[in-house]
Amino acid sequence: MDMKQAMKERHMVRKYTDEPILEDIVEKLNRRVRENNEQYGLSIKLMTNDDSAVPGVIKLILAKGVNNFFIMAGPDGADELCGYCGADLMLYAQTLGLNTWWVGGTYNRKGAQKKIEGAKPVGIIAVGYGQTQGVPHKTKTAEQVSSYDGEAPQWFKNGIEAALLAPTALAKQAFTIKGKGNKVSISCDNGIFTGVDTGLVKYHFELGAGKDCFEWV
Repeated sequence: MDMKQAMKERHMVRKYTDEPILEDIVEKLNRRVRENNEQYGLSIKLMTNDDSAVPGVIKLILAKGVNNFFIMAGPDGADELCGYCGADLMLYAQTLGLNTWWVGGTYNRKGAQKKIEGAKPVGIIAVGYGQTQGVPHKTKTAEQVSSYDGEAPQWFKNGIEAALLAPTALAKQAFTIKGKGNKVSISCDNGIFTGVDTGLVKYHFELGAGKDCFEWV
């Protein structure tokens, strides 16, 4: 499975089996984490066999078996980069046969902060073998989230289709992508989740459109 296929097959999964992640897969995930940290100056960390990701009440109501997770963290102002790299990690995990869940609000923030000294956590990504493969989220139409000056080229249409697959806080999809020629801009308004959502959507748009077809402005 490549990253584009993973993008289409990845859905939010909140309940996981007790099956541990194989050691060689953990090594691959940690390698991907290191690459993202080195390239973007972040402090992402993978925690395994650790059930402290979400508070007890959330475990009772929403989540089951969350024993492995990425802590998405970096310096102040790195929310967008954390979202961007989080998208990369979620899709990469999907190619390895794993499922994921981005948790931006209902995670153990204090616990995550203790594990990431000197950096600011903006969320976690639960990862593991899901009890199910999840279901597609409700989505807006391309017309509701985008516009193009003139006849939209196929790469732009592909990018929007991919952007609509990105997870966003509360599934609001509160973003707008505009294109003119090979120039593309994105705006997002989702409160405290704006930065993370922007990064998540940007990564998906790039994967769908192809980085060589356009430039962000």
